[in-house]
Amino acid sequence: MKHIVARTESFLHEWSIAGDTIDMQHCCDDFLKEMEIGLSVKGAGSLAMIPTYTQADTVIEPYRKVIVLDAGGTNFRTCVVSFDESMNPTISSFHKTGMPGVHREVSAKEFFATLADQVEPLINESDNIGFCFSYAAEITEDHDGIPLVFSKEIKAPEVIGMPVGKSLLEELARRGHDVANKRVSVVNDTVATLLAGKASNSVSPYDGYIGFILGTGTNTAYVERNERIGKLPSLGSGSQIINVESGNYDLVPGELDRRFIDSTKQPGNYHFEKMISGAYLGSFSQVVVEEAIAERILSEDFAERFYTKAPLNTTRMSNYLEMPHNGAYDLVACITNEADATALHLILDAIIARAAKLTAVNLSAMVLKSDVGENPRYPVCINADGTTYYKTENLARYTEQYVTEFLQRKHHRYVRFVNIDDSPTIGAAVAGLSLL
Repeated sequence: MKHIVARTESFLHEWSIAGDTIDMQHCCDDFLKEMEIGLSVKGAGSLAMIPTYTQADTVIEPYRKVIVLDAGGTNFRTCVVSFDESMNPTISSFHKTGMPGVHREVSAKEFFATLADQVEPLINESDNIGFCFSYAAEITEDHDGIPLVFSKEIKAPEVIGMPVGKSLLEELARRGHDVANKRVSVVNDTVATLLAGKASNSVSPYDGYIGFILGTGTNTAYVERNERIGKLPSLGSGSQIINVESGNYDLVPGELDRRFIDSTKQPGNYHFEKMISGAYLGSFSQVVVEEAIAERILSEDFAERFYTKAPLNTTRMSNYLEMPHNGAYDLVACITNEADATALHLILDAIIARAAKLTAVNLSAMVLKSDVGENPRYPVCINADGTTYYKTENLARYTEQYVTEFLQRKHHRYVRFVNIDDSPTIGAAVAGLSLL
């Protein structure tokens, strides 16, 4: 058994897959450098560092209602939200329908008409609307959002470049509604996640806030002082939330990573996302396992069974680590001897551990850039959301271990991970109520 462990570990180090092949300090320094570049010049560097013009320290008036819209993936959700004196939310009039453009291409007129159909029954509940728009968009100074691109599920090309808040209000006005006093605040899901963390405790014990999503994709948001945003020189004092677009951080740890990235759509973009997110961890594991077969780390008997199965996804790789003796799982069914079982476990666990270490780098960079969290009694609140983060075996646990080792023990910064239910809804509500 020692022989197969040594061979597998040698293989993982050779291909830069083992967690200890990542130098956290070097990687974090480079991440911070890219953040600075993105803040200084629009379009420069690998991190977009999108200003949101949304503050994280607005005081919310209790029991004031806000209309909340949540456009994410293939669903469009609407509801009304208010908060009590302790910032406990009440969500009412909830409704969910499909996003326009999922099943067929729609015009801009159809797109906004469909959204207005869902907003119209709530129109008299509030003059404030919080809109969680989970697609790539530029945020304007008046808190509107201009879509840059839709995911492949949404086919609405005419909407690209149109301000979604203004266009929705124009459609409602066309239907005879008085929208003169209506205000819309558009935020993406990561910014909403940060705001939900802020709203989770009205007497906050936290020194700062970070929103983090690790699901099919990944992204991070943090709070930056306006004076540090060089590409917006006229902002003056104060602070605002920055949408980092962290999934696009330019990182290719090893040659197997390069082989995998070159096989993906848009091989020039989203390198970091392809190292850690749910859409890619499984398919990257497929590449690593195939190389392990080629190098005879895994046996021919394993290979014969493995190639009869569908290509790996993140759920199936995680299942093997969760229950490595459950014969109902595809990868367990490929095992004929203990050497293969051990090698496969070491390989998949290493991929997850490296993803966790890179996730810890990302979060550590946010904390250090925010310059907060020095007092352990007032840590930084990291509201972490996403099924990949919580459902992938060991990913959350390893991430928190790496954060503790690097951020707390080395840099003396302190964080607390939380998971706020309905974060997109709550965060969008906070954004909407922040409008004057």
